[in-house]
Amino acid sequence: MKPFTAPVPRLLSWAWIVLAGLLLVDLAVRGRDSSSLVAAAVLLITVGGVYVLWLRPRVAPSEEGVRVVNPLRETFVPWSAFTWSDVTDVLRVHAGDTVVRSWALRETKRAKVRENLRRAGGLADGDPIGDGDPRTMRPVELHALRLRELAERQKARPSAGAGEAAPVGPVWSPDAVGALAGPVALLLVILVLF
Repeated sequence: MKPFTAPVPRLLSWAWIVLAGLLLVDLAVRGRDSSSLVAAAVLLITVGGVYVLWLRPRVAPSEEGVRVVNPLRETFVPWSAFTWSDVTDVLRVHAGDTVVRSWALRETKRAKVRENLRRAGGLADGDPIGDGDPRTMRPVELHALRLRELAERQKARPSAGAGEAAPVGPVWSPDAVGALAGPVALLLVILVLF
């Protein structure tokens, strides 16, 4: 199943990574002093930050459940524990009393204001989710609807009812921590040695 992500931040992130790569190549070719090493370490820190903040976050449904990947932590919600998904300022996945907020899928204030103005002008009905027509839903609302539909389908499968729901809780992601800690450690080593 395809993960749900925000496309614009991902595109801008890849553009920055390409630019940072070109700058690192330039530093490798023309840099001759310790300030070049510091600049390279700072560039690597920005690449790690871009990865953690904009490339890594996503909501990834699978056959077993949905994984909400935030910058430093991940939470897996099995379909048997999934109760609802909705949108406030971000997409939220509910598992009983636990609510997992997604960093990747945010509702823009502009979209909310636009919808409120349409509703006030009589161009939209009073239901904030709309009539269920995907063409009239905001993108994050559409993702919440798709998660609810996936959960219904997965819970309806014969093997889905087997076993008890696993506890839902966030875990730290080693790749995200490493993407930030590695370049920072490199910068500190360069600053100490040079």
